[in-house]
Amino acid sequence: MPLIDALGLKEDGFTRAAQGAAVPSGGVILPLDQLASARGEVLARGDRLGAHLPNTAKLDEVWPLLDDVALVSIDFPSFADGRGFSLARGLRRRGFGGTLRAFGPLIADQLRHALGCGFDEVETPEAVLGRQPIAQWTSALQAITLHYQRGSGRGSSILDHRRAAREASHERRLAHALLA
Repeated sequence: MPLIDALGLKEDGFTRAAQGAAVPSGGVILPLDQLASARGEVLARGDRLGAHLPNTAKLDEVWPLLDDVALVSIDFPSFADGRGFSLARGLRRRGFGGTLRAFGPLIADQLRHALGCGFDEVETPEAVLGRQPIAQWTSALQAITLHYQRGSGRGSSILDHRRAAREASHERRLAHALLA
C-alpha cells in the first residue's frame, strides 16, 4: 500500500508480518497479539520493531508494550472511524517519539488532521490513491491550514483565531468609543 507523509509519497522501510507466518527480517510491523512473542527475535537481529494496533486498543494496556518500538501503526477500518486519531494523540501526549502511521482508507482531506494528531505518515490502499492521486493529497495539505486541536505543535487553532478576532473587534469598539 502507498505510504504518504507531508512531502508526498515515500518508501516504506518496514514489512508487515503476516499473522502466523515467520517474522520477516528488516524493519517489521507486528500485530499486537504477536508483539510479546516475536519482539525478542526482531530485536536480537538488530532489526527495527513496529507494532500494529487496532483503533480500539486501550492506551493504558498497550503503552507498557511499546518499549523499543520504532513505529506504531494504528488501524483505521474506515475513513469515517476517527478513534485512531485519539489513540495517536494519546501516544504523543505520553511521550512516544517514534513514527506514528495511520493505516487504512483515509482520504486526502484527512492528512492535515492526521499530522495534527501526531501521525507522521499514512498508509492507504491503492484504490484510494487511484481515486485521489498524490497531487490531491499534497494540494489538500496546503489548502487545509487551520485545525480545531490546540497543542499539536502546528500553529494556532481555529478557536485561537476566533478569540483573537473577537478581542481585536472589542479593542476597536473601545477605541472608537474613547475617540467619540
